[in-house]
Amino acid sequence: MDIEVLRRAPLFATLDDDAFRLLTDELTEVDLSRGASVFREGDQGDQLYFIVSGKVKLGRTSPDGRESLLAILGPGELFGEMALFDPSPRTATATAVSETRLAGLKNESLNTLLRTRPEVSAQLLQARARRLRRPNDSLSDLVFSDVPGRAAKALLDLADRFGRPATDGVLVAHELTQEELAQLVGASRETVNKALAEFVQRGWLRLEARAVVILDMQRLRQRSR
Repeated sequence: MDIEVLRRAPLFATLDDDAFRLLTDELTEVDLSRGASVFREGDQGDQLYFIVSGKVKLGRTSPDGRESLLAILGPGELFGEMALFDPSPRTATATAVSETRLAGLKNESLNTLLRTRPEVSAQLLQARARRLRRPNDSLSDLVFSDVPGRAAKALLDLADRFGRPATDGVLVAHELTQEELAQLVGASRETVNKALAEFVQRGWLRLEARAVVILDMQRLRQRSR
């Protein structure tokens, strides 16, 4: 397990070495292939997870079978923490979108730490608050922004968290299918593909397999507003 990834995670960053070692001793490794689910909506939850490598999507399914994508998470981020505060069934399905390694932590193990290190509770609440802002922003975008604007904003968010320099721009290996990217934007696949094709025609980005190369960050950022 890549302990350094966890050491940099906000939840662990404030712990002293002894507390960090005690907590990581309780972690269990979980290796997932693309498409494998960590847990499903409605399951009972008894642990939270940290992403060591790879990416995980959180999604929900409507009664008529339609899927919505709530978030894409990457290394250093945690999910499943709601079960720590509320023992109700899981509210989303967590699925690996690439080869992924997780570190699972039982709620009872974390509760033991929280009794002696209450500042960790604040870190957990901050992590939760950061994720709650994303659905709020997405709801505002659905009301106030068109599909190309939302697509541009989604790509910029993915670039900020997963992008890396390329020879002619920023490579964003988002690992998402066209359908998953459309779910993230909150529009049909056809409409999102049309927006992406427009960005390509304007020279703002280049499409690759489950990735994009952003060629003109400034123009894309202007379009996202």
